[in-house]
Amino acid sequence: MKIAPHHLKRYKDIAGLFLKYGRSDVVEEFGLDEPLEQAAGQGSSDPAQIRPEDLADDLERMGPTYVKLGQILSSRPDLLPDRYLKALARLQDQVKPFPYEDVERIVEQELGARISKAFSSFDKEPLAAASLGQVHRASLRDGRAVVVKIQRPDIRKQIAEDLEVIEEIVNLLNKTEFGRQYQLVKIFEEFQRTLIQELDYRREASNMVAIKKNLEEFPQIKVPQLIPDYSTRSILTMEYITGRKITSMSPLIHLDIDGCALADQVFKAYLKQVLVDGVFHADPHPGNVFLTEDNKVALLDLGMVGRISPAMQEQLLKLLVAVSEGESDVAADLAISVSETTSKFDEVEFRRRISILVAEQRNNTLGQMDVGKAILELGRSAGENGLYVPTELTLLGKTLLQLDQIGKSLDPDFNPNDAVRRHVTEMVNRKMRKHMSAGKLFTSMIEMKEFIGGLPSRANKIMDTLAAGQFEAKIHLTEANLLLQGFQKIANRITMGLVLAALIVGASLLMQVDTKFQILGYPGLAMLCFIAAAGGGFWLVINILIADERDRRGPRR
Repeated sequence: MKIAPHHLKRYKDIAGLFLKYGRSDVVEEFGLDEPLEQAAGQGSSDPAQIRPEDLADDLERMGPTYVKLGQILSSRPDLLPDRYLKALARLQDQVKPFPYEDVERIVEQELGARISKAFSSFDKEPLAAASLGQVHRASLRDGRAVVVKIQRPDIRKQIAEDLEVIEEIVNLLNKTEFGRQYQLVKIFEEFQRTLIQELDYRREASNMVAIKKNLEEFPQIKVPQLIPDYSTRSILTMEYITGRKITSMSPLIHLDIDGCALADQVFKAYLKQVLVDGVFHADPHPGNVFLTEDNKVALLDLGMVGRISPAMQEQLLKLLVAVSEGESDVAADLAISVSETTSKFDEVEFRRRISILVAEQRNNTLGQMDVGKAILELGRSAGENGLYVPTELTLLGKTLLQLDQIGKSLDPDFNPNDAVRRHVTEMVNRKMRKHMSAGKLFTSMIEMKEFIGGLPSRANKIMDTLAAGQFEAKIHLTEANLLLQGFQKIANRITMGLVLAALIVGASLLMQVDTKFQILGYPGLAMLCFIAAAGGGFWLVINILIADERDRRGPRR
């Protein structure tokens, strides 16, 4: 590994995390354990003395990039144990804020005006602080209550350097079984793409407008209204929505709301986003989902948005139904069809694991059902058996897992599997209607008209040709020369085998003819036939082995 001197501190910090939290084997595999332990001043710590909360503290100490990484890991039960997931959950909305002086400077630079001129009021204390920025309450000159999201100072430069270091580490780990099994390169690429997109608040503003429009039909779901004149690349201003986090609701609140209907509508809205719109809020963790004062669900922080192609939408829809219905064979077939197989793919073991996973899902009690966790576990089983699932599947599982938690916060008896089965037919119909737009329908009608109009004349031409005995079928095969060469090679080997067999049979018959010409006391002509057959057979075997080995290796380039 080529060590960049200016990144040495980061290498030490990352290696220290592996050593401290039980992945010293990854460091040792490259012989880096002793020098890095000396640099870090610590060896592999006693697991009994390690608290999961320490990992959250260490990531926060390392900076915004690693806080964001911790946020993503907090929703990946396929990568970390439950105790670490709960500890990392605090990084979702309990990060240390940066000083108000920086807030004032950034806002004035972006808007080109002093805060006192742009806003009638602006709270110095933030409402919340996250990995990339923090939120302050304010009021516009027209009296509207808003919140202003300000990006952390100098964060782009810091994240660029951190991503460079992480990429070097990931490329190194990708040479290990650990890195290949968990597809660290793909996880990093998705993390990098998501992080870069979240650094541009203009993209989040666009996402907010698009998702708000897509969810207009759901009256119990609210997306904040964007204030475009007060939004730039580094600050984002939106309407202020009062409420409380879904997970911080008191038991008494359930007496005032219809939690079952609310949870069902949230789940249905996300199914529509994923399976119909192809654009969905990909980070609905409890810190981003509020229950408003008028008992609606508000979706906040739309920086992380997932996008799914129409073809992948159909496959994910089938997979969701298969898991919710307990059809393990169908789920396994779909997972294999959308994934990338490797030389180590063990299909039998993979199908066995999926069968157990789906059976456990069906046998769970209502409070234990987690369709999102099942999708993530499916991806984990695939990786352990040499099958690499697409990132869309992992993102869907992560989103559904967070939705499961939100649904059960609203209604402890919420059944996500039942919600999938209940809404899937409607989602299929809506998807079909979406693709049958007026323009597409008009195009199909024109093509049908052309086909029907030309059908009689084409049928007459075919019948006339058949009647005249002039019908010809021209078949164009791809790589026809290669096929002909293969057939010729087979024919040559068969012919050679027949000639050798004839020599052996002839030699056997000549053994009965006594002649003066003898070799080793046997008729000479018969022995010559035997020698020729033996030599020809030996040559044929060697030729076959050499040709097969050349074909296996492929042509040299």
